[in-house]
Amino acid sequence: MDCEYPTNYYSKNYKARKLNPGSFREMDFVKNRLGVEVQFGKYSFMVYNVCAKMTIFHNLGYIDHGIEIVPVKTFAEEMSSGISYFEQFIWDLDKRGVADIDIPVMILGIDAD
Repeated sequence: MDCEYPTNYYSKNYKARKLNPGSFREMDFVKNRLGVEVQFGKYSFMVYNVCAKMTIFHNLGYIDHGIEIVPVKTFAEEMSSGISYFEQFIWDLDKRGVADIDIPVMILGIDAD
């Protein structure tokens, strides 16, 4: 989806350069109003995908539900540093609690074996 970023929130004294065209947001897979993200990257992307991106795609009418596919801890330990994992993500979401803007998202932890 194309994004037109607002500039009306800048402070009055800030002189922004012209924004480059072509900004967009995408999801790994969308079909039948189901959004799917596969995340083998940094932790912040897992949180962003579920707590922000899927809500945005829902609010814009693209999805009703989501699936986030992430590694479990034993699989993440075989990857480069900084990779988050299922158990950590679930713990954080559990402690965060439910918000009235959340949509149903299945968090699917996978292993290499």
